[in-house]
Amino acid sequence: MKTTLPTDDVFNNDCFRAIANCTYDWESWHTSAGRLLWVNAAVERMTGYSPQECLTMSDYPLPIVAPEDRDKIAAVLKQAQADEIGNDVEFRAIHREGHELWMAVSWQPMIHENGKHLGFRTSIRDITERNQLREQLRLHAAHLEQLVQERTAQITQLEKNRRKMEKLAALGQLAAGVAHEVNNPLAGIRNAFALFKADVPAEHEHFELLELIDREIERISSITHLMYQLYRPSAQRSTSFMIGNIVEDVIRLLEPAARKAQVEVEREAAATDIQVTLPEGEVKQILLNLIQNAIQASAPGDTVSIHVSSLNETVRVEVADQGSGITEENLPRIFDPFFSTKPSMPRQGMGLGLSVSRSLIEALGGSIDVVSAPGSGARFTASFPISTQQS
Repeated sequence: MKTTLPTDDVFNNDCFRAIANCTYDWESWHTSAGRLLWVNAAVERMTGYSPQECLTMSDYPLPIVAPEDRDKIAAVLKQAQADEIGNDVEFRAIHREGHELWMAVSWQPMIHENGKHLGFRTSIRDITERNQLREQLRLHAAHLEQLVQERTAQITQLEKNRRKMEKLAALGQLAAGVAHEVNNPLAGIRNAFALFKADVPAEHEHFELLELIDREIERISSITHLMYQLYRPSAQRSTSFMIGNIVEDVIRLLEPAARKAQVEVEREAAATDIQVTLPEGEVKQILLNLIQNAIQASAPGDTVSIHVSSLNETVRVEVADQGSGITEENLPRIFDPFFSTKPSMPRQGMGLGLSVSRSLIEALGGSIDVVSAPGSGARFTASFPISTQQS
């Protein structure tokens, strides 16, 4: 709808000026050719420029408009001169002090009641706060979208892990069954061989071969036991003991292997020892596997360090080596059954040690963490509860 105004002498009416100046928006009146006739006091509140300064501008309001938006406002002025009506065109204005403001301009022609064309008016509103809220909403929406993507990726990964666990569980059932079935005929072979070996004198030329067969039978038995323990861990009775004593026992057990590999195993001194109530045999096996792996990963002259500490209701045993470290590609797989990073090292086991250790410690309510990088060794941390209700 076109605005109807009285004659030009209305500009001299004090009452009308007071009403126009009290308008909250930045109001401007222009001739049909676009020349500024009047601007209200709101322009100074919004931009810092006084109405008098605006009246002296040859190309008002372009000097107040950000350079990037001047072509847009110039097009708006042309539309207004052509008696077109427009609403809520956004642009950026530059305050006298240099900061940027977001504005929205609307315009319409002014026609006297007698039909005389008086020019056009523009009304500009400060929408800086509105744009800030809109930007906050946009950022919030982007953040939510990122969270959704992250959660979707996590769900996808969890689903992959679930399928992997189901596959491992099925493999575990098979492996435990095979281990159990192999163990029975193996016991028969061992007993029969023991009788056969007992009748062969030690000075027989093939007696060393019998010793070799005996060791290999024991090795098969050990592998089947590990497989069965991995998938059918037996519950042992919890007893109270000092964790440091178990560490010392394991170090003594592995002393021949360490001496052969020319690796020093040292336990960092602790102020006090820590008493735990856990299945002693399972704790010993977990630490035996971790320290043995550290020795095997070390080069001659290296040191394997063992540190025991406690925090709240958890005792931590850290085993660190100075070996070649674990690659980023292999790190997620080191706890997988039958996976080994030592394929070039003969007679170093079947890749079950870490799998067995993790299975045992998780059954106790603990965990094993590893930090490693190629060339910087590896640090395994076994975290045990101080006590377990297992009995």
